[in-house]
Amino acid sequence: MLSRMMKDVTPNVAALLESALSGKEISEQEAERLLCVEGADFHALTWAADQARREDVGEDVSYVVCRNLNFTNICYVGCSFCGFARHKHQADAYVHPIETILEKCADGVARGATEICIQGGIHPKKTHDDYRNLILQIKEAFPQLHLHAFSPEEIDWGHRKSDMELTDYLRWLVDAGVSSLPGTAAEILDDEIRQILSPRKLKTARWVEIIEAAHSIGLPTTSTLMYGHIESPKHIAAHMGLLRDIQKRTGGFTEFVPLGYIHEMNELYNVLGSRPGPSLYEDVRIISVARLFMRPHIKNIQISWVKMGHKVGQLALGAGANDFGGTLMEESISRESGSKFGENTSPEDFRRLIREIGRVPVERNTLYGTVQRFDDPALDPPSQESAESSGSETDLALHMVS
Repeated sequence: MLSRMMKDVTPNVAALLESALSGKEISEQEAERLLCVEGADFHALTWAADQARREDVGEDVSYVVCRNLNFTNICYVGCSFCGFARHKHQADAYVHPIETILEKCADGVARGATEICIQGGIHPKKTHDDYRNLILQIKEAFPQLHLHAFSPEEIDWGHRKSDMELTDYLRWLVDAGVSSLPGTAAEILDDEIRQILSPRKLKTARWVEIIEAAHSIGLPTTSTLMYGHIESPKHIAAHMGLLRDIQKRTGGFTEFVPLGYIHEMNELYNVLGSRPGPSLYEDVRIISVARLFMRPHIKNIQISWVKMGHKVGQLALGAGANDFGGTLMEESISRESGSKFGENTSPEDFRRLIREIGRVPVERNTLYGTVQRFDDPALDPPSQESAESSGSETDLALHMVS
């Protein structure tokens, strides 16, 4: 059966995969080709990506115990793909007082969090001082926490209010307690696409400027991409090429996280007629292509269980990914757009899911330092939370690349 599949692999795809496994860099045009493969070519791609993952990072699957903190959902940027934002007059609009914020941080610490991920809407009355004071108060109460805070969109807003040089503004936030930035607000780094997705959001050049400024002062960031809406494989390949070029210059990305578009509750699908998010094959393909395309520059390829669900996430971990993401504890942004995979995955459930695919669970910190390895299943702490399941996930997905 294996020889029959290999016989069916398109020769130029086979040659490309062999070249990638030998260490040759994939071009954007080649990535675009791989983002379209089907049938035997698809299975060969996932196999090659899994081999590359094994060579790059071994058998560990990491996760981070973290808590999301969305301090406000008031936002007037008007992104067409967003179901999270509210205007101030809406009944469910909020700006959390500092007491609530500190309670949420205390809850995270009690549940083992090493990281608080802080993002919110672009509230028109928030200033640079508000952002810094938020960090100062959290850091004073919980000095041990890594504060992974503020998207490039929030950095742009605060910087424009501050009358500082960009690098000075970033250092000002670092001095207050910011330890890394989420590389979100990227979506697709192509201004024609961004004009449809979010015409009032920062443009590609500004996103790059903020990310490279952060890296220049030693402030690491993640990197992301949103797919499954109106983009084409060419846009995805160009986006990944831009991220790879930045990483070659700066080395400041800790990971790459493809984020599947959630369509149910936003204008982009319901009014503008986008695709209804990615297929399972798209979810897996982009992980596999990312592994081969980003190596050796970005070694950590993360799946988003909030977007994919646990079972497709397991499948992607067998197709090039090595990180299961974070516990989150309170996920709002994807949920408000219609994600049905829950708000929290416990460390116990991460370990169970990782063991199910024959890999080694490793709790990490934000910067991929090891907090604790779990080599021996007999020494795992007992499960405290039952796994969440969803009727939309299927066990058959696990057999797709077998």
